[in-house]
Amino acid sequence: MNIRFYHARLLPLAADSHVTEGELWTEDSQISFAGTQAQAMQRQTPAFDREIDLKGDLLLPGFKDAHTHSPMTFLRSFADDLPLLDWLNKQVFPLEARLDEEAVYWFTRLAILEYLSSGITANFDMYMFPAQLAQASIDSGFRTVLCGALNDFSSSVEEQARNYQYFNHLDELISYQMGFHAEYTCSPELLRSLSHVLHELKSPVCMHSSETKSEVEACVARTGLTPTAWMDSLGLLDFGGAAFHCVHVTKEDMAIMKQRHLSAVSNPGSNTKLASGIAPLVDLQEQGIKVALGTDGPASNNCLDMFREMFLATGLQKLLRQDAAALPAEQVLLMATRNGAEVMGLESCRYLAEGQRADLVRIDLQQPNMRPLNNLAKNMVYSGSKSNVRLTMVNGRILFEDGNYYVGETVETIYRQAQAAAERIQNR
Repeated sequence: MNIRFYHARLLPLAADSHVTEGELWTEDSQISFAGTQAQAMQRQTPAFDREIDLKGDLLLPGFKDAHTHSPMTFLRSFADDLPLLDWLNKQVFPLEARLDEEAVYWFTRLAILEYLSSGITANFDMYMFPAQLAQASIDSGFRTVLCGALNDFSSSVEEQARNYQYFNHLDELISYQMGFHAEYTCSPELLRSLSHVLHELKSPVCMHSSETKSEVEACVARTGLTPTAWMDSLGLLDFGGAAFHCVHVTKEDMAIMKQRHLSAVSNPGSNTKLASGIAPLVDLQEQGIKVALGTDGPASNNCLDMFREMFLATGLQKLLRQDAAALPAEQVLLMATRNGAEVMGLESCRYLAEGQRADLVRIDLQQPNMRPLNNLAKNMVYSGSKSNVRLTMVNGRILFEDGNYYVGETVETIYRQAQAAAERIQNR
């Protein structure tokens, strides 16, 4: 389908936060033009299936939720107000043991509705039952990067290797990166075996790391090393990857991360709610470490809202450093879009430009929280909200527009199936 967006403000985020007035065209799954009206007039105009007058609204690349656990929608507001380890061991793990394929499918479809209404066009999803995660995304038209969730209790290194080959060739909306849950849920033997496969594939790896102070202290007590140093000693980080949370990383950890090209994905909403701490995002950036943002799962956050993540990311850094100038809004917006795409391996989804995938968001500027139009990048981070999302497009398809979803299934059916599955799992 070929679509023309005109009378638009464009925030491409290819290099900076400069806004231009012009047009954007899509052809099937790609952006075929993004530029000024004068530039558009010099191009041969294709036949459009639809032309949308944005009336001055803003187009920008879709948000990339660079760390989440979509099926945990069934635990939203079910296991709250507990410390991380109690939350995991006493509430989350026992209920997750009851999950089945059908439940995971519908819980994921529910999460995708929330991603779309928040302007999220791709997620980095770490969970069990990856086939159901993938199918839910394909059926919805949503883009998902699956992350391996290897641990001592489920999956295996051999299954990881098979998943890597299978899901990276399944569908254009699906890709897969090697990963494990965390060093504290994986035995040394399991991690050494994974390291061997990573070296065979020359693959990066992703994991939870240094989320809580107690996690780091326990790792040091067991191994004599911090989680980052321990993983590095096993060769797990030799090809880079991404570490989720990175709240309690040391200067030595940061040096390893920089050397190994290990990115950091911060989850300020979840870390705040679980009282895990504040990740040193400014320090990470100053060390040359790429930082992206994620919501974490809907059981620990509890919402899948990148606007809230962006505000918390900058606000908490200002508090942490006692400096109102810390982590400017423009940097945070890049973390939520382009940096996330790069961490997730979505090189063709980084910004608005010809040849990039048509993964984009329309932001309603005709609302009081966006006026006056002094600085749109700052408005997005400091005053923007999900209510400003008018349209979300993934791979050239409009999946959400003006409160309506176009995901191949009715919203009512998704709500009904997810509710029934949640009650079935919780009451077993």
